[in-house]
Amino acid sequence: MSRYPAFDRALESRLVAYCAIDSQSDETSPSQPSTEIQLDMQRHLVAELERIGAAEIELTPYGAVLATVPATDTAAPSIGFCAHVDTAPQFNATGVKPRVHTAWDGTPITYPDNPDLLLDPAKLPYLAAKSGDDIITASGLTLLGADDKSGVAIIMTMAEHLLTTPDLKHGRVRLAFTPDEEIGRGVDDRLPADFNVDFAFTLDGSRAGSIEFESFSADGAVVVVKGISAHPGWAKNTLVNALHVAASIVTDLDVEGETPETTEGREGFIHCYGMEGGSSDATLKFILRDFELDGLEARRTRLQEACAKAEADFPGASVTCTITKQYRNMRYWLEKDMTPVDLARDAYRDEGFEPLSIPIRGGTDGSRLTELGVPCPNLFTGMQQIHGPLEWISVQDMAAATRICLNLVQRAAG
Repeated sequence: MSRYPAFDRALESRLVAYCAIDSQSDETSPSQPSTEIQLDMQRHLVAELERIGAAEIELTPYGAVLATVPATDTAAPSIGFCAHVDTAPQFNATGVKPRVHTAWDGTPITYPDNPDLLLDPAKLPYLAAKSGDDIITASGLTLLGADDKSGVAIIMTMAEHLLTTPDLKHGRVRLAFTPDEEIGRGVDDRLPADFNVDFAFTLDGSRAGSIEFESFSADGAVVVVKGISAHPGWAKNTLVNALHVAASIVTDLDVEGETPETTEGREGFIHCYGMEGGSSDATLKFILRDFELDGLEARRTRLQEACAKAEADFPGASVTCTITKQYRNMRYWLEKDMTPVDLARDAYRDEGFEPLSIPIRGGTDGSRLTELGVPCPNLFTGMQQIHGPLEWISVQDMAAATRICLNLVQRAAG
């Protein structure tokens, strides 16, 4: 029998409320946070933190919410827990209507707002194993937003239990809820100092039992193509179509084993995820990913060579390629001191999970925090099929993650 109360209904209530708040980020916006609606979510969290009795509650100038659960053991290390409030820009996140399938019976899940959509356990072994759990989905026209509002719900539920159970031994616990993680801007340079912890954990992982301390290294790139405009009726030997130039770059990079749809495991890729413009000028947006820095450098070179070739193949065209650093593999720092990883593994085993560590084919706020001096591996929440209308999560997975976080802070206190 668990030494903790059942967290299921608190987690369900929180996640349903959070997911109904539109907080999608926008990479085209220069503001911080990138969208005003993210502050609707942050103000909701500030009010909730005040209600449960947290200390040092702050909405920072860069849009993060910070708070503290005071220590019951001042000799214990200060530990942080972090989750992001924004939802992914890749799919509609406006008008989310969460649906709770209580004690799900294992049959395919349908969607009232999209009859053509089906969440089929016959195709998803992890889902099939969750028969009897309480499953939360959206209604068919939006993503759910469990990425990463499930992490927010877990951290908040953990914090409330610590605040209402003063006999639990733990050090100072810091909470951070960040904006703009989905667009690679979740960790402001001021956050590590403001967080002020010995080490931290993001709650932004998927299947129960997973703990991640290795992520992609990542760069972003913007390619701008300038052509030569001319009336199409009199364009011979004059027009240089920027769309043709852009298409040649994309085609050059569309090689088996070099794109997301043809890679897996530890294989990196170059991904063109955006194209806009017309015959006179066009813009391409790319992400570059690899687990090793030399592999990432090779992908930078590969993109630059494709751009140079296109410019040479279309005389008169101008192609500029601007590559920007995003984040680096957290393993480079964590492998030097695995204390937070080992601590989390022990906390997993306390709940009957054998920890599973596989490289993240992506990144978290923890990737950037680790690079900036705050060791920060990633813990699971249970979220599945993220960034699309089939997104779902088990309440019982979230409850397990909550118990693990509580085990973790008590283990750290010795």
